[in-house]
Amino acid sequence: MLRSPKQDLRDRARLEMALNGMRSVFSEEARKQIRDLLHKFDNGEGLLTLGKKSATKDMRHLLWSSIDNPDSKDLDQIEYAERLSDGETRVYIAIADVDSFVPEKSPIDEAARQNTTSVYTGIINFPMLPDELSYDMTSLLPDIERLAMVYEMTVGSKGHVIESKVYRALVVNKAKLDYRSIGDWLDGKSSVPREVKKIAGLTEQILLQNHIKELIAELRQKHGSLFLRTVEARAVAVEGQVLDLELVEENPARDLIENLMIVANMAVSGYLDQKGYPSIKRVVRTPERWPKIVELAAFHREHLPQTPDARALQAFLLKMRERDPLRFPDLSLRIVKLLGKGEYILDPPGENNPGHFALAVNDYTHSTAPNRRYVDLITQRLLKAAIDGQPCPYSEDELSDLALECTRKTSLAKKIERTMRKIAAASLLESQIGRTFDGIVTGVKDDEVYVRLLKPPAEGRIVEGGSGLDVGDEVRVKLLMVDETNAFIDFAYVRR
Repeated sequence: MLRSPKQDLRDRARLEMALNGMRSVFSEEARKQIRDLLHKFDNGEGLLTLGKKSATKDMRHLLWSSIDNPDSKDLDQIEYAERLSDGETRVYIAIADVDSFVPEKSPIDEAARQNTTSVYTGIINFPMLPDELSYDMTSLLPDIERLAMVYEMTVGSKGHVIESKVYRALVVNKAKLDYRSIGDWLDGKSSVPREVKKIAGLTEQILLQNHIKELIAELRQKHGSLFLRTVEARAVAVEGQVLDLELVEENPARDLIENLMIVANMAVSGYLDQKGYPSIKRVVRTPERWPKIVELAAFHREHLPQTPDARALQAFLLKMRERDPLRFPDLSLRIVKLLGKGEYILDPPGENNPGHFALAVNDYTHSTAPNRRYVDLITQRLLKAAIDGQPCPYSEDELSDLALECTRKTSLAKKIERTMRKIAAASLLESQIGRTFDGIVTGVKDDEVYVRLLKPPAEGRIVEGGSGLDVGDEVRVKLLMVDETNAFIDFAYVRR
């Protein structure tokens, strides 16, 4: 009997967007604005003309590079570093100047504000900004002059930021690099990538950036920044059909970018505070469910204090990672859930905010991805006002409302992404009923037992023979049933 053709999961992704009140297409007004921008570019009213009017520095000569996913087109940031005397290093982070092309309250801005974030389902992506912008005009693509906001930071020999500056500039990305090849090289798994070797000085430049990352990471760890690693599976799909699930693995290049962006966001937060401007902060409050975290540590025969302590929790996490790397992602996920969700809040000048418990910092914002996150675009507008000494472009009431909306929409976007990962896994496994897989028990609640397969990295329920199993047990399970519509995957326990 012939099987019916599989559902195009792009349609399902669009449905999930609609069900959650998220936009999947741009309005005609936004499309018209894009056509007008393209027309101006075609007639020579382009980037360089605009840049010469607004940029305060010409930094096109520096050896800038980007590191991102191989298929990324919306390049938000590029990096450069140079050694100074006394063991200090100057780090430059250039962020795409999106605001110059997306005026506040314009049709494109209103469209971006509706979703507040790009949504990456693995099957089809729903960008916050039209492709013509985020993949082209506002993307820091290689060998093209671009407008940017530059964060300049002097980093000491112990990883601390001594001073920082923010200004506009013209930049050129000299090399588009990817996480996998750079990560394998930095991890000692491969030689210097060809795209690095072919540019004079780039090998030394990336190694210098990685050295700075190590200093920053060591200092962050001492302050109690939490080391958490959860399992993240990404669908490999073509034309709405899932071919495989790919595990996003720990990677030194990802760590490099993550650490540089964290200190950049801290520098921006401090700059706005210093200038007396309100801002939107990213916070993770002191966990109310800390007693549950203490209980979890005790289950693993480790002691945590009765009051929340980020340094103690970090020490516990590092110990557990070394002791049991296979199960560490599942422990990390349980800790993440107990910590509580991150949120955006208004931070008026001169007032204290709850801080970011997981990063162990008091002042933190989002500013490094204005093509992908609306908060970052708001922050960019605040920075420009602060640089120019102009009034704040938003009232505190507006910023408060925007913070709430961005928190809500970010949560919805993550929900859509989780749902589509489950649906992708179900679609991939649909043809494998009766096969057995190795896995780890990740949860036991009432009569339900949950399992994570090692390969492919899919999750489901053990509905037969799971009595007596506990979290962390290594198991062999047989696939019984797949329900792609509801994203259910059911297994029978075979053996440990």
